[in-house]
Amino acid sequence: MKSNIVGLIFTGDRIEDLRDLIRNRSVAALPMLGRYRLIDFLLSNMIHSGMHNIGIIMQSNYHSLMDHIGSGREWDLHGKRSGVTILPPYVSNTGGGVYDGMLDALHSNLSFLRRSSERYILVTDSYMLYRVQYDEVCARHIDTKADITLLYTKDRNVRRNGWGRYLNIDPDGIVQSMEFDPTIPHYPNTYMSAFLMRRELLIDLVDRAVAAGMHHFARELLVQLLHERMYKIAGYECPGEIWSIDSVLAYYQTNMDFLNTKVRTHVFAADRPIWTKLRDEMPARYTSTARVVNSLVADGCVIEGTVENSILFRSVAVKPGAVVRNSILMQDALINRNAEVDSCILDKQTTVREGTRIVAPRDFPIVIGKNLTI
Repeated sequence: MKSNIVGLIFTGDRIEDLRDLIRNRSVAALPMLGRYRLIDFLLSNMIHSGMHNIGIIMQSNYHSLMDHIGSGREWDLHGKRSGVTILPPYVSNTGGGVYDGMLDALHSNLSFLRRSSERYILVTDSYMLYRVQYDEVCARHIDTKADITLLYTKDRNVRRNGWGRYLNIDPDGIVQSMEFDPTIPHYPNTYMSAFLMRRELLIDLVDRAVAAGMHHFARELLVQLLHERMYKIAGYECPGEIWSIDSVLAYYQTNMDFLNTKVRTHVFAADRPIWTKLRDEMPARYTSTARVVNSLVADGCVIEGTVENSILFRSVAVKPGAVVRNSILMQDALINRNAEVDSCILDKQTTVREGTRIVAPRDFPIVIGKNLTI
């Protein structure tokens, strides 16, 4: 059933704590769980909520993300009356395609908002992984007669000292105030950088805010709206576990969490699959010398050594005598004979030479950049 919500994903925020992982890609394009990208989970949430008109605002390092999304066929977003719209960075006489914040990005793409026909709009950032039915968010939004609904979570795993946005919500579910990057968060409700409102209201608010010199949606516009109390701003608690991919350690721990069967069952529900770009690959091959324990191994891998508690992306090769533990190996990684990799993140096309040992504490995983030989 088609919903009356247009989706908009902002992929522009750069999170410096992700370091080498986003040197050549956006956060939304981060490889996850052996065969996915982070944006796949957001897109799948939208599709399962009946949303068929989705815009994706690009900023820097967006080429791999555009290649991944393509025509939108894998998400059934390539029809005449439905589709995904890639919104590349604007280029003008005064700007080179770098948005100061989400508000700037929305203002630069008002034409997309105006030509959409849906009554409501769901806008979300791209660094969180979760499952939610946005149509249920919209139903609550209508029932409560809210002007704006903000998604939030009480999951303590996404709270960060000195970083993040937190909501003060009264017993009636109405947002009273927000705090930004507190040394210690005072409120238990973490704002998930996602909100829903009437599309026409968003166009009006964005137009007026930019005319007043604002750049940031939450830090400037939302704070002013909460202070003025002219609009009813409600909260919607997102159910289940939430993961915030805002550092190398958070990226590592999120992937490791999915080695737990209960976590995978929650996110990869049989009736709500996660869609991603398909590739024609041979099945993974295990030789007589292979030993694999509690790991996710993607298509095309050739395992001749030992793999424990690890995630291997497509076409990874682990040679005889090699040992991979507690690690994430991205596409086309090669671990040569008698090498050892423990608590590491290897980006694409990384080669570990014969006999090399790369061992790190699990609390401080090592990142090996793309196309490197160690």
